[in-house]
Amino acid sequence: MKKIISVLTATRAEYGLLKPIIAKLNTVEEFDIRIVVTGAHLSPEFGLTYKEIEKDGFIIDENINILLSLDTPSSISKSMGLAMISFADYFEKLNPDLLVALGDRYETLAVVATAMNQRIPIAHLYGGETTEGAVDESFRHAITKLSYLHFTSTDEYRKRVIQLGEHPNRVYAVGAIGIENILNEKMLTKVELENELEICLEKPYAVVTFHPVTLESDSSENQIESLLEVCKEYKNLYFILTKANADVEGRIINHLIDKYVGENDNFVAFKSLGTRRYLSALKYCSMVIGNSSSGLVEAPSFGIPTINIGDRQKGRLQASNVINCEPTKNSIRQAIEIALSKDFTQKAKKTINPYGNGDTSDKVIEVLKEYLLNSKIDLKKKFYDLEVK
Repeated sequence: MKKIISVLTATRAEYGLLKPIIAKLNTVEEFDIRIVVTGAHLSPEFGLTYKEIEKDGFIIDENINILLSLDTPSSISKSMGLAMISFADYFEKLNPDLLVALGDRYETLAVVATAMNQRIPIAHLYGGETTEGAVDESFRHAITKLSYLHFTSTDEYRKRVIQLGEHPNRVYAVGAIGIENILNEKMLTKVELENELEICLEKPYAVVTFHPVTLESDSSENQIESLLEVCKEYKNLYFILTKANADVEGRIINHLIDKYVGENDNFVAFKSLGTRRYLSALKYCSMVIGNSSSGLVEAPSFGIPTINIGDRQKGRLQASNVINCEPTKNSIRQAIEIALSKDFTQKAKKTINPYGNGDTSDKVIEVLKEYLLNSKIDLKKKFYDLEVK
């Protein structure tokens, strides 16, 4: 009998990273892969990005809608409750042998907690990372403790998962899947990118992604406005903006983006670019601006400057192409000037990406085969103690 593996995805970014893993899991004859879609994927407001999954030829096993129309802290908590109720029914019906989950979002925590309660083993990608400015920091570590198998992007993050009491034999440093996408995705030419996005890229351009800093109250509006006001000053640059996640205050950010796009000819915004268009946009851009992990993980492979704003990604491993700045006009302006300078542009081109060499999915598949096909999973985990000095 085939082993049923449920793969969870709630956002465009998650799917972009899971895509090569799903593709290779589907080639394993002994596995029955069931993709379950939830969260922002199913929202018109966030681009109905489940359609990208279908466009890639994958069959979605179930769509589970949990998003509410507000993005307040209480509505996020209610969405988590709805996720637990809905996924309890789904897991009871499917009874998978394993759940594959990626990242650190609230939807993932709710689903993983439900799976654990129903004795479903969890394989988690990208524990051990730190993002001191986001509530995701706590969610990520909680997901680690609920999971059985762990795949981290660096050795440093592997050590941190072990510090959380997970046995080293179940923690694998496999590199970042984003690097694999860069190496294997067929990029668009610049002309093709222009045609796809229906824009002209004669000017140098920046790719901008800014998400809510979820551990700061009511800061999103001021921070995104500071960023957009500074961008407005650079008439010689074009700005491609991708909209924020479905987080607390995410809609505030997206509303302001729409406002500035309507007022500035050199601004354009997209709910979602998809993996190929997004990576192609990075390939030809002059810099990445914002507070997304992509600026730290994928951008170094293109040798382009990244302006990392504020504390949302504080604690993550950084390459030499990253310029950190405060979420204020003066600090963002100074960072853009550094990114545009000849010296820093040359420095960025020589960047070595610390997140692996692009063979992540093969490593993940081999571990899953080893554990599932040889019945090696035992949910009675012993806490792995480290000597405290």
